[in-house]
Amino acid sequence: MRTIRVTGKGQIKVRPDTTRITMTLEGVRRDYGEALRRSAEETEALREILSGFGFKKTDLKTLSFGVDTEYESRREHGEYKQHFVGYRFRHRMKVEFPSDNERLGRILYALANGSVRPELRLSYTVSDPESAKNALLGKAVADAAEKAAVLTQAGGAALGDIQSIDYSWGEIEFECAPMGLDFVTNKCAAPTADSYALDIEPDDMEVSDTVTVVWELV
Repeated sequence: MRTIRVTGKGQIKVRPDTTRITMTLEGVRRDYGEALRRSAEETEALREILSGFGFKKTDLKTLSFGVDTEYESRREHGEYKQHFVGYRFRHRMKVEFPSDNERLGRILYALANGSVRPELRLSYTVSDPESAKNALLGKAVADAAEKAAVLTQAGGAALGDIQSIDYSWGEIEFECAPMGLDFVTNKCAAPTADSYALDIEPDDMEVSDTVTVVWELV
């Protein structure tokens, strides 16, 4: 059986409609148990801050968590030696909500002036990534079919049934970070009462993917 294998490329633009704030809590404690306790306390403090803006406790999602030993190098008698400092905890979390600059300004102000000071990262994503992925795959398959039709017509053949479709199923990340958070809070946003005045409109995200299709030639 004769076949033809063609790779098609799909490309779409997606308008971000969801704001994502990524928060990282980090600290060092001499005792392992104390590091865990401090991490839990600071995480709970974050939840309390966010609850004031309508978030449930389960809305704060953990991305990664770890506790590692930390050492520092000290010079002693002309030699450098490693000395145990303690245990460093690092907890990365995220919270997402429908994009709203007014709400975002109030949340960022509260996080920047709260009892805990996490490292903050601001980015944008889409609320329905599956629909975007499906549209992307549809365009990739259509592109493969168009290329295959041109090639077979030029070769004096015709396309038969599809024999296989090969797709990597890799994770497509719909996320963009148009500006650093330091730039947002320090240069673009003047604090007014309990908020930052923000006017952010992220650009559409361009994403692409490929699909390889095998047809029978008739």
